[in-house]
Amino acid sequence: MKDLPVRKHTRLRNYNYSNNGAYFITFCVKGRHEMLGRIVGRGDLDAPLIELSEYGLIVEQYINLIESHYDGVIVDKYVIMTNHIHMIVSINRTNGASGSPRPTNALIPNLMKALKKITNGEFGFNMWQTGYYDHIIRNKNELNKIWRYIDENPVKWQEDCYFVNQ
Repeated sequence: MKDLPVRKHTRLRNYNYSNNGAYFITFCVKGRHEMLGRIVGRGDLDAPLIELSEYGLIVEQYINLIESHYDGVIVDKYVIMTNHIHMIVSINRTNGASGSPRPTNALIPNLMKALKKITNGEFGFNMWQTGYYDHIIRNKNELNKIWRYIDENPVKWQEDCYFVNQ
């Protein structure tokens, strides 16, 4: 019998992903195929632009609907790259965090599951890699560093760990 790979758990154990705060999230296309768009030309400040594909436009549409479907959730910043997406998502619920720390009640995992499911339904196939990367943003310095990283991602695309030279 073939041994299956052991998946490591990327979520912080016993952390309630419904807590107020900011989260840096990255999720990728299966096999890192460049299906969401392409880097083109030069734009303002001499920076390359992302030209979104039909798939990228669909994902963007649903990212822009997140705030209207999740109370107290704001997508502060995002970039749709050719084969992955970075987002800063903030939770600010006035009544505090809801749910328990169990992953099944956590807002961020549920949001990601819903975003992937609804876009896959639009695409007609499963585009996304299993799981996603998240980082709990702990302070203003981290937020500024991640914000800058998202802004500069198209410019530094060939240096990015998600870049696949085709």
